[in-house]
Amino acid sequence: MSRVQLAINVTDIDSAVIFYSKLFATEVNKRKPGYANFEIAEPPLKLVLIEGPEGGTLNHLGVETETTAEVQEAETRLSETGLETTGVDDTVCCFAEKTETWVTDPDGAKWEWYVKTGDADQMSLENRGTESSEGTACCG
Repeated sequence: MSRVQLAINVTDIDSAVIFYSKLFATEVNKRKPGYANFEIAEPPLKLVLIEGPEGGTLNHLGVETETTAEVQEAETRLSETGLETTGVDDTVCCFAEKTETWVTDPDGAKWEWYVKTGDADQMSLENRGTESSEGTACCG
C-alpha cells in the first residue's frame, strides 16, 4: 500500500504537533528538534511538519511506497513520460534513510517518491548516490 505524504512548514513545532494530533486523532510517530511526522491510518497520509520561518506553507509532497522496486518503477515510468527526475538515490533526509526520486510540477511544487529504509539521527541530506545526485533535495 502506498500513501500520500504532505510536508508542511510550521513556525511552532510544539503547537503544530498538538493541533495535528487532535485533527487526525493520531499520536506523533517521530519527533526530533524542529521536526515531527505522523503515520495517519485514515485517511492514509504521511504528515510531516518542518519548523521554520515560513509557517503555513507547503514544503513538499510525496508518495511513500513499501519497496525500493516501487520507487525504481516510478522513476522509470516518470522518465518515460518525459518528466525530468533526479534519478534514484539512497539518501539520509528528514531523519530517515530512504531510496527516492524527485520531480517538480509546472508550478514548482516538489514531489518525492520514496521508501523509508531506516531511521537516522540527522535532518540534512547525505547522498550516497546510487544513480544520480544532480538536483537532489532534502525536504523541499
